[in-house]
Amino acid sequence: MSFDVARVRAMYPALADGRAWLDAAAGTQTPHSVIEAIAGAYRAGIGNTHGAFPASARSGAIVTEARQAVADLVGGQAQGVVFGPNMTTLTYRFAATLAKDWGPGDEIVLSRLDHDANVRPWVQAAERAGARVRWAEVDVPTGELPATQYEDLLGERTRLVALTAASNVLGTMPDVPRITRLAHAAGALTYIDGVHATPHNPIDVTALGADFYATSAYKWSGPHIGAVVAAPDLLDRLRPDKLASSPDDVPDRFETGTLPFADLAGVTAAVEHLAALDAEATGTRRRRILTSMAAVEAYEQAELDHLLKELAALPHVRLVGSPARRTATVYLTVPGHTPLQVAEHLARRGVNVWDGHCYAWEVTAAFGIREEGSAVRAGLVHYNDRSDASRLVEALAELTPAG
Repeated sequence: MSFDVARVRAMYPALADGRAWLDAAAGTQTPHSVIEAIAGAYRAGIGNTHGAFPASARSGAIVTEARQAVADLVGGQAQGVVFGPNMTTLTYRFAATLAKDWGPGDEIVLSRLDHDANVRPWVQAAERAGARVRWAEVDVPTGELPATQYEDLLGERTRLVALTAASNVLGTMPDVPRITRLAHAAGALTYIDGVHATPHNPIDVTALGADFYATSAYKWSGPHIGAVVAAPDLLDRLRPDKLASSPDDVPDRFETGTLPFADLAGVTAAVEHLAALDAEATGTRRRRILTSMAAVEAYEQAELDHLLKELAALPHVRLVGSPARRTATVYLTVPGHTPLQVAEHLARRGVNVWDGHCYAWEVTAAFGIREEGSAVRAGLVHYNDRSDASRLVEALAELTPAG
């Protein structure tokens, strides 16, 4: 297992601008291969699917290849891959579909650790169905999500447990397999938000116990496409609202309108890119993905350890949360400066970060920081090197608590 970050960085044209791109938690940059795959689809010519002419066949092949690529990425089945414009839109769609079977007395369990895209669609669907929402609470100040609390939250009327595989602001990676085992023992389905986890770790939806696993390609070097992965037989039991004239096959019945075929060519290229991050990875694409993403995880965790030590040497910088197991993501404040002021200072120093709640609506409220602008988020991915983290620390060192 090896990881050559200089080799990886050379694949990303945007990095040539010389800035420290630490904003990837909101969306990664795109490598040459993905850009060329999208452009190549347009150059070759594409048409809508199910037509009698070659461009239509090309589009159909692109969709088939993209489903298999995402299945290989997360360990699912190609016929269980549903595409949509983004994870939020897809989650609203699945919430509306699943809630058709909910009623008064039924319960769903949500987590205050989650991005609001894995909260609000379920809250609103439960309200319409008359179902009760129960909450798994975040431990403050650590930012952990204790799995033991689910033993009391779950019951015979629990219909769904929605949970993140990694917090998009704190990086916290809860014990998803333990929680999903408890959910399944109670007879509930599980919907796992893997948007933030997928770029950082090898993913196996079966090992996670995810009945539904949501991910977004633009978080792992692809275009703006979302996907939900589930077992085809589970999807076959669900009846989403759809046009009478649109396909009723699985997974097509969940996809409204025409898919973005050129972008789906980019999805396949992005998965191939991830599979090649470890230059020594061999075997099937699934095997190469597991090898490469294990190398990514090891690399990022080493860089995170270094960054945390450097930040600890800045007494005026305060980290929000201290989870034991986390992605290479930090959320911080500098007393005397608003998060926006800190982000603007960093931007002037050539460091790209995000400020604000970053849609972590519940967790920022739990920490009592949402009304004050929340915090500043910086994240490392596979194309960040030590110099990026150093520039962040050096710029933060220029700030003082009093301003």
